[in-house]
Amino acid sequence: MKNWITHSKVEGDASRQAHCDLPEGTYERELGKEGFFGPASHMHHAHPPTGWVDFDGPLRPRAFDTAKLEPRSGSPWDATELMHNAHVRIRSWKAQGRMDHLVRNSDGDELLFIHAGAGELYCDYGRMEFRDGDYIMLPRGTMWRLESEDTIDALLIEATNSSYMLPDKGLLGPHAIFDPAMLDTPAIDDRFKAQQGEQAWDVVVKRRDRRSTIRYPFNPLDAVGWHGDLMPVKINWRDIRPLMSHRYHLPPSAHTTFIANRFVVCTFVPRPFETDPGALKVPFFHNNDDYDELIFYHAGNFFSRDNIHPGMMTLHPCGFTHGPHPKALKNAFEPKAEGTEEVAVMIDTRDALDVTDEAGGVEWKEYVDSWKKPE
Repeated sequence: MKNWITHSKVEGDASRQAHCDLPEGTYERELGKEGFFGPASHMHHAHPPTGWVDFDGPLRPRAFDTAKLEPRSGSPWDATELMHNAHVRIRSWKAQGRMDHLVRNSDGDELLFIHAGAGELYCDYGRMEFRDGDYIMLPRGTMWRLESEDTIDALLIEATNSSYMLPDKGLLGPHAIFDPAMLDTPAIDDRFKAQQGEQAWDVVVKRRDRRSTIRYPFNPLDAVGWHGDLMPVKINWRDIRPLMSHRYHLPPSAHTTFIANRFVVCTFVPRPFETDPGALKVPFFHNNDDYDELIFYHAGNFFSRDNIHPGMMTLHPCGFTHGPHPKALKNAFEPKAEGTEEVAVMIDTRDALDVTDEAGGVEWKEYVDSWKKPE
């Protein structure tokens, strides 16, 4: 039970409603606790809070281009690890064709976000087709493999020693954002039964980031039926119906898709811009002083960022102010379009993320300067 030290107050020239009706010529900055769930204050500044001329040290904002990563083998355990902490591992996996073995993650639940490609997933529970834009959640210990005629480009998000759950939607009710009935599950269908047989199969198990191989003289995906409430599930971003307010710019937490121990996964999908003339139409400047913020850009036009294309990732470590780029800031109250066009996956982690050397090899090092006004 938390009993925050709170005492609401207004000082100087300030608006009464967050993200709306800013004093003329000012820039709003939110300072908040627990991401966007705790107490917060809203500062009104005479200059953009990201108007730095120099930024030295490891706290700087960073960007990475996963499109530059080379394809690896057909195993997700060979995927390129990008970032990690004690509770989450984030990897980029580019694989071609049919996996010739099964895998099992014994370190935590696995969440696949399919950036490109389509095919079939075979697992203990049956068969499931997938396409670009799908999230596939595989419970810890599930045996699985992919089959595809395409190159699969996927973001792998491991909930290390943890489980994925759905967020509490509170007053909105359980059917908001997406109805749980939209979650697709594997089926024991004719194609699943057809792949069963007496041929030998290997299962490569990952535990404590070490591999063990278990060989069977038959295909261990030999289930004829099952029952229960633990199973892989799939949802596509196209089936997500985002929360919207025409009079208020909602915080990123309103777009939470999955939660796990000490991190959340959010999905930004196309939506109309706010129409109230006094409401901000772009993300507000904020200090996320309790979470690291990682965004993977999947598709569309990323209206609050310049020089970002699909397949890139940005990392904003907690502890400094960030927000829209100067070009987007010009449209803070009068957008050029009727709505957003972007699709992106955001991972907010309660603990600092360590960046691997492989991620550093595809880093856009000038990202920190992208908030400077063009000369």
